[in-house]
Amino acid sequence: MSSDSTEFAGRSNDLLLIVDDDEFMRTVLGSSLRDLGFSRVEAVESGTMALARCNGTLDAPQLILLDLNMPDMDGVEVIRQLGARGFAGALVLLSGEDATTLRAAETLARAHKLRILGSQSKPVAQEALAQLLARHNKAPSSTNRAPSATVPVKAAKRVFSATEVAHAIARGEIINHYQPKVLAESGEVVGVEALARWQHPEAGIVYPDQFIAVAEAGGFICDLTRGVLRSAIAQAAAWRAGGIKLTVAVNITMDDLAAPGFASDAIAMARAARLEPESILLEVTESQLMPDLIRVLDALARLRIHRFRLSIDDFGTGHSSLVQLRDLPFDELKVDRSFTRNAHQDFRLRAFFQTTIDLARTLGMTAVAEGVETADDWDFVRRAGACCTQGYFIAKPMPADALPAWIEMWHARVRNERLVDPRGMEGVVAHN
Repeated sequence: MSSDSTEFAGRSNDLLLIVDDDEFMRTVLGSSLRDLGFSRVEAVESGTMALARCNGTLDAPQLILLDLNMPDMDGVEVIRQLGARGFAGALVLLSGEDATTLRAAETLARAHKLRILGSQSKPVAQEALAQLLARHNKAPSSTNRAPSATVPVKAAKRVFSATEVAHAIARGEIINHYQPKVLAESGEVVGVEALARWQHPEAGIVYPDQFIAVAEAGGFICDLTRGVLRSAIAQAAAWRAGGIKLTVAVNITMDDLAAPGFASDAIAMARAARLEPESILLEVTESQLMPDLIRVLDALARLRIHRFRLSIDDFGTGHSSLVQLRDLPFDELKVDRSFTRNAHQDFRLRAFFQTTIDLARTLGMTAVAEGVETADDWDFVRRAGACCTQGYFIAKPMPADALPAWIEMWHARVRNERLVDPRGMEGVVAHN
């Protein structure tokens, strides 16, 4: 057994299934998995056999290593079938196809709500396989069972009505958590992004995917945005009074900007809190076409004149585009997480990311890399020249009162893990 086996000891009883039509590859992969400490490894030669192995059993595999290019039923069809059946385990994709094909298959797996650890080109090196499986080792163990009336594959999220969401907004149950943004060069904490959470009296913390779309469909998303903005401005003022000088970002939509009185309300909120507007960064997100160009330009021009900072969010997706950069007065460009994650090992993502960073720099804008989830992501965005970074590698969103202690822990982590050039941290603590 190799020295790597201890890393996987906690998941050694998980059943791993190799799906590959090549007998030699099944043998090699099986040997590698056993060397890594997995004692329960099975192998099948077709997608049909794999689905049968996952169907109607209490001992279904927790991890499938799936070849994409197989006769009869290819790996793409297997992915679709696993998604339809609610497969609760994890997937690693293997193929002799090019990186573009592998990336497309990964995207498809995620679209089917499957947990994808990653992909590898053949032949697969044991070290690369070990790195992928380490992600499985860190995830909570789960038993994949066949769908039934008494043992659901996945607990369904509660569905909230428009009335419930509207009442939550009116009662002030929508609160903010804050995700830090740090300078890539020095590690200095320079800002946070306000992210809405619903403090439900019975369900606890409810996340935006369960109420934002409801608010949009119900026509009261602007009320929600105003509440988030008001809380964020008040919190920014409180932090400043306590000596913590941060830029606080709030997500707004084109619908917010087109709504009558939005800019006036934002200006009035800042004045009431005695907060300098440049402490607030409005991140414009857009999933639909601009509703009213004249009103949007009017609002943005007023906000800019009053020194609010403006950011174009999720650049490269949806309708966030070069046209908006050309026509609207943005200070900051946020590179969408889909172009950051794994860019260090994907030349296409790397090219897009670098081009976007260079564009922001040329236009005199701050470039922010979202979705920094691993040390590799962190190292990549720093080398690529991103000004700011944000993501789970740095911190998850947190309540406002947790931020001061986290800042101290982050600075210690930057020094202890040597995340930046030690000279870059000089004066950082004093600055904050």
